[in-house]
Amino acid sequence: MDQNPNLTRADRKTIEKNRRNQMKVLYSKLNSLVPHQSSRGVVSIPDQLEGATNYIKELQFNLEKMNQKKERLVEISANSSTNTNLPSIDVRVMGSALEVVLISGQNCQFMLSEIIQMLHEEGADVVNASFYVLDSSFFHTIHCKINGDQSLQENGAARISDRLKKFVCDIRQI
Repeated sequence: MDQNPNLTRADRKTIEKNRRNQMKVLYSKLNSLVPHQSSRGVVSIPDQLEGATNYIKELQFNLEKMNQKKERLVEISANSSTNTNLPSIDVRVMGSALEVVLISGQNCQFMLSEIIQMLHEEGADVVNASFYVLDSSFFHTIHCKINGDQSLQENGAARISDRLKKFVCDIRQI
C-alpha cells in the first residue's frame, strides 16, 4: 500500500494535506466557472461536481443546436439567390455631369439599353459607358453630360434620377 517505504507517517500526512488543499482550490475554480442555479449557501463538493457536469452538458447541447442552425442558415444562404436586391441604381450629379451606376443580374441585361434610351429622351448626352461582370452581377457605369444652364442642369438631373430610380423599382417588383 505504501508507495515509498522511506516516507514517514508525518510526511505522508503532509503530502495528503497538500493534495486535499490542491483539490479544494481546483473545486473552487471549477465552482467559480459555473453559474449558480440556486441561492442556497454552502453546496457540497459532490453537488458542485454534479452542477458543473450538468452545465457542461447543457453548453454542449446548446453548441450543437447553434452549429445546426448555422449550417441551415449557410445552406439557405447558398441556395437563395445572391441577387435578391438586384437590380439597383445609383445616380450621382456632379455639376453638368451625371454618373449612373447600374447593378443588375443576368436576367436584367436589357436594362442598359433602356436606361441609355431614357437618358437620351431626357436630353443627356452619353459620354462613356462601361461594364464589368463579377460572379453573376453586371456592373454598368454610364457617364453623361447635361446641356443647358445651371438651373436646367439641376432640374434635369433630378428628373433623370427620379425617372431611372422609378424604372428600376418597377423592374424589381416584376
